[in-house]
Amino acid sequence: MGGRALETLVGAAVIVVAVAFVIFVYDRVDVADGAGTVFHAEFEDIGSLQTGDDVRIAGIRVGQVTRLDLDPDWYLAKVAMTIDPGVSLPRDTIVTIASASLLGGHYVSLHPGTGEVAGDGYLFTDTQGAINLIDAVSRSIFGGLEE
Repeated sequence: MGGRALETLVGAAVIVVAVAFVIFVYDRVDVADGAGTVFHAEFEDIGSLQTGDDVRIAGIRVGQVTRLDLDPDWYLAKVAMTIDPGVSLPRDTIVTIASASLLGGHYVSLHPGTGEVAGDGYLFTDTQGAINLIDAVSRSIFGGLEE
């Protein structure tokens, strides 16, 4: 009888840990929080940016990438971002895609300006796409392409 009680106790502990893990992941991924202001930006190259990646101002997370689309007319990558409530962005904000590390991964970096505040659905046009680090290093070592 003592063996079954121990098995039941261990099983209950595993279930509690699993539920705690699910709650932790749910909170960290911000699945529950869909509120915020949606902005768009167009880029020539987004590198390895994916939905769910961070949007940051001065390194502080203020939102996430919610959608990636291809503009069928101009073949630009259109990025939709949901920014946390309470964060307002001027229309002259510069939007760049930065590398999270040397191993890959990107995030959207916002550099707010001082102009009029942009509203929900605003399309930022002052953008800088992802920089290919391997290409930049090889160009600095071997020089640019010369003819």
